[in-house]
Amino acid sequence: MSSDGLYELATDTLAALGERTLGVAESLTGGLIGATLTEVSGASRSFRGGVIAYAPDIKSAALGVDESLLASGGAVQAQVALQMAKGVCKQIHTEFGLATTGVAGPEPQDGQVPGTVFIAVVRCSVDGELLASNIEALNIDLSAVAPSARRAYIRNQAVECGLNLLKNLASPPVPE
Repeated sequence: MSSDGLYELATDTLAALGERTLGVAESLTGGLIGATLTEVSGASRSFRGGVIAYAPDIKSAALGVDESLLASGGAVQAQVALQMAKGVCKQIHTEFGLATTGVAGPEPQDGQVPGTVFIAVVRCSVDGELLASNIEALNIDLSAVAPSARRAYIRNQAVECGLNLLKNLASPPVPE
């Protein structure tokens, strides 16, 4: 997706959130989701902040990801993304949490190949109770992407998917 397309997606996502609050927990995206959202004027109405938890010990210390989960399966798994999303809601006191974890490459990590990404979006109550969640597993096809562009491509695909998941969870249901 082009930068204009990501800007439009960020605008639509923030509109779906309205006055409800959001925090992001980013690993492989390294702050790109927060940066994309804050390009939109008025983002502060919903976006409260984020935690860039690149290293596993930071995922645990800052976001409450279970250390035994990280020790047994590494940082690149769906449950880690879910715990990161719940953890950022709790730490930043938000209704919505969006988290990314995965392998941007060029080398494999935790037995996973570059392009393996897990994204979680959650909605929590004011006391931190999980009300809704959605987790997406991506296996990004890199066959048509130049090796020098793969890392950026993977990260941008994760941003796009994360914003779409968030927009869908935050959007009101369509009446039948």
